[in-house]
Amino acid sequence: MPTNIPDHAEKKNNAVSVEFLLQLPKTLSEPNKKWQLAFVKIYCSRTLLNCAKHAVQKPGLFPRSLSYTTIDLDHNQGDFKIDQETLNDLVKNKNQEKLDSLGGPNGLVSSLKTNTRLGINEEANNEIERRRSTFGSNTYTRPPSKSLIHFVIEAFKDLTILILLGCATLSLGFGIKEHGLKEGWYDGGSIFVAVFLVVAVSAVSNFRQNRQFDKLSKVSSNIKIDVVRNGRRQEISIFDIVVGDIICLNIGDQVPADGVFVEGHSLHVDESSMTGESDHVEVNLNGNTFLFSGTKIADGFGKMVVTSVGMNTAWGQMMSHISRDTNEQTPLQTRLDKLTSSIGKVGLLVAFLVLLVLLIRYFTGSTKDESGNREYNGKKTKSDEIVNAVVEMVAAAVTIIVVAIPEGLPLAVTLTLAYSMKRMMKDQAMVRKLSACETMGSATTICTDKTGTLTLNQMKVTDFWFGLESGKASSMSQKVIALFHQGVAMNTTGGVFKAKSGTEYEFSGSPTEKAILSWAVEEIKMDMEEVIGEHDVVHVEAFNSEKKRSGVLMKKKGEITEKSVVHWKGAAEKILAMCSTYYDGSGVVKEISEDEMIKFEQIIQSMAAKSLRCIAFAYSEDNKEEKKLKEEKLSLLGIVGIKDPCRPGVKKAVEDCQFAGVSIKMITGDNIFTARAIAVECGILTPEDEMNKEAVLEGEEFRNYTQQERLEKVERIKVMARSSPFDKLLMVKCLKELGHVVAVTGDGTNDAPALKEADIGLSMGIQGTEVAKESSDIVILDDNFASVATVLKWGRCVYNNIQKFIQFQLTVNVAALVINFVAAVSAGEVPLTAVQLLWVNLIMDTLGALALATEKPTNDLMKKKPIGRVAPLITNIMWRNLLAQAFYQISVLLVLQFRGRSIFGVTEKVKNTLIFNTFVLCQVFNEFNARSLEKKNVFKGIHKNRLFIGIIVVTVVLQVVMVEFLKRFADTERLNLGQWGVCIAIASASWPIGWLVKSVPVPEKHFFSYLKWKKRS
Repeated sequence: MPTNIPDHAEKKNNAVSVEFLLQLPKTLSEPNKKWQLAFVKIYCSRTLLNCAKHAVQKPGLFPRSLSYTTIDLDHNQGDFKIDQETLNDLVKNKNQEKLDSLGGPNGLVSSLKTNTRLGINEEANNEIERRRSTFGSNTYTRPPSKSLIHFVIEAFKDLTILILLGCATLSLGFGIKEHGLKEGWYDGGSIFVAVFLVVAVSAVSNFRQNRQFDKLSKVSSNIKIDVVRNGRRQEISIFDIVVGDIICLNIGDQVPADGVFVEGHSLHVDESSMTGESDHVEVNLNGNTFLFSGTKIADGFGKMVVTSVGMNTAWGQMMSHISRDTNEQTPLQTRLDKLTSSIGKVGLLVAFLVLLVLLIRYFTGSTKDESGNREYNGKKTKSDEIVNAVVEMVAAAVTIIVVAIPEGLPLAVTLTLAYSMKRMMKDQAMVRKLSACETMGSATTICTDKTGTLTLNQMKVTDFWFGLESGKASSMSQKVIALFHQGVAMNTTGGVFKAKSGTEYEFSGSPTEKAILSWAVEEIKMDMEEVIGEHDVVHVEAFNSEKKRSGVLMKKKGEITEKSVVHWKGAAEKILAMCSTYYDGSGVVKEISEDEMIKFEQIIQSMAAKSLRCIAFAYSEDNKEEKKLKEEKLSLLGIVGIKDPCRPGVKKAVEDCQFAGVSIKMITGDNIFTARAIAVECGILTPEDEMNKEAVLEGEEFRNYTQQERLEKVERIKVMARSSPFDKLLMVKCLKELGHVVAVTGDGTNDAPALKEADIGLSMGIQGTEVAKESSDIVILDDNFASVATVLKWGRCVYNNIQKFIQFQLTVNVAALVINFVAAVSAGEVPLTAVQLLWVNLIMDTLGALALATEKPTNDLMKKKPIGRVAPLITNIMWRNLLAQAFYQISVLLVLQFRGRSIFGVTEKVKNTLIFNTFVLCQVFNEFNARSLEKKNVFKGIHKNRLFIGIIVVTVVLQVVMVEFLKRFADTERLNLGQWGVCIAIASASWPIGWLVKSVPVPEKHFFSYLKWKKRS
């Protein structure tokens, strides 16, 4: 008898039958396997037929027939139980209801097929690639870089270039009209070619520098992040993060992607980069669990599971519309702009006067053509000829402006900054702000950290005290060992990993945490997983540089009545002050008497005197409050001494800085005895300093001084121990108030204010938090003080190279302006044509900048005193050098201008060629003089600068081509060997003149300061 079974019930029965058949054991005999397969087919057919009855017909895809069924399958999410759209909505909209429907953070972790403790199993088949193709990569599309065309257009926006192009166009038009196309294009065409050459070189240089800055930008955004994969905590690039990764977050870290908090304590996030709100947001499992990419961890620690990466995050979308601003104006560039403007105004005045004189002489009939006839004969002169003559005069005047305006100065700064940035990367320093390159050259004081900067940051426990006894763990009671296991395993931000196949342990966390974990595992046989598995954390007080300690409140699992136990770890004297009892080696609790307190303090001092960092452990079972850790009447478990050896070469680097007139101050969180010992070892404290009681002090003492006392004593302080970030900030402010240019190193989140306040903030690339790096100007990639000394040398090199170029360019400017002005006023003509002056401009602006701006730093730079904050850009030494050379060039060229024809018996055109050739060669020889502002030997180290030699060779070759082969283009005549010899002899005289001039002493007080003093008086 047939029964009516509902369709949905039938479908369910068929599905259950298929599932049952598929789960049968694989050990079935061959006939049974065939029966199993047959039944599977039957039930699958029934299920599909049942689906067919309810299938939605999709017109146009298949014919309307019961034989066909359309089934939509979404393969985009692979076998993940959640899609990208849901994940995006989850964090962006802080959708707590959606998270709860997924089963909370744990349910989300399960849906993403990962594990809070073990992370992603990256050894599975292409697991990382599969996630990347499903959910996207953690990169964002950047705005396209500026093209070469952009820089060409920018170069053409220069007003002087536009005027020259206008003049060239008119000259070309009138020339063709007067002389025909074959002969008439030379004058105007020559200016066109020269202008385009100047524009091309300028555009290519700026384009290359822009590309260089883009590369550095990519390097600076490649942050290293701690993730857990295969149960192992490891460091990977931010770009390698995928959805489902478990990220470990600590104070100062940048959240690398959108995600959900899964475990941790006291986590506070600074969301100001996303929301603009300055208040820190607490993240925990009971309230807000959402974390946004680009935000910073302000306090605490924790883990998060990544839900969205790259362009699926709000941060990624925002960053894709932001391009790095490479137009940042450095203080030196601002000063140079003012200098350029001042020289430009002088050039404009000279050009106007030259144009006025030329026009007056032309229209009064004082000028003659090559045949000796007057160029202007009133109404007899054709209007075309008049306009053509006026255009030539305007072109000559505009070209004087082009030569006068030292537009090569900004290019020289850009070149030298870009070059130094590239070289500094090789020397382990990444420049984040261009201005830091040059400011570092003026630094008078460096305030440095100890750990990792002066020391290797390779920490190892070398001393251990339990009670008042020093010894090995084997002599300790089991009770004390068990308490140590708890205190180390539960109160740490580090981790221990041991591969199943290997015997070696891997330790993660800060160097101090790794040293303690290594000691606990190897010496007192701690099993971290076992200890964590037996206890629950109730509350955590994360370590911070103010309190210099961290604590944990915990209790045993499954024992409701068990009392909460508190464990503290931190700076030995801080923890000792919280203790009233101590455990001796046999596990007996004893009161700490006054005598014993003194003994403990002596133990700490003796360890500190050996340059050891002292960490104490304390505990108490009597913790009454649930959310507050007990801070008094604790029991001291023991003290460990951690050795962090000084970096090799750090003493030499400190001595180099001190020899260069830069004061080194060490600011550390360690106690005063450890700080003193390290300072002596590194050479910061000299024997004379040790006699001075004010050379070493604690942060609290400095803090408690009055402002006047701080200002009086700060310069004498060499070491500040037990300092807080506020003390560091206070010291920086005091030094700046006294006129010092201050560089500060920092690695912690709390160092950010001091790094920002300092003239140059130097963050640490290895130990530095992302907050510290973002607040700094330069990142020291290897955390080494020797690299800080190298940055100082590079800073001085940048400043020195720019001064060399200023001296070189101003010599050309002064000489060119005076020669053209005097010749125009006296003879009514300009000896150097527009094309010739543009060629000189190209030599000195671009090629000169390349030659002088890429000189490498020498050790001589570290023998000078710091430049300081208000030193003049053009020094007395530079004025002495440039005025001497300019006076020589002007004298020789004016003699050639007025007596050249009679002396050498040559035509007017050959005389003008001699002037042009001598002028260019003078600049080539003077380029050697500019290599050193003070040293007489200008050839020292020249073989190491191949670029300089190459540019000199190229300049000379091009000059020969200009004179000998491009006669019509450059308006020159061929010179014979004798005439070339005369030009070279005159130009080479600049070497002995430079040598003699450098023997002339100059006053230290700047020349213009006397003028100011006279004005005041």
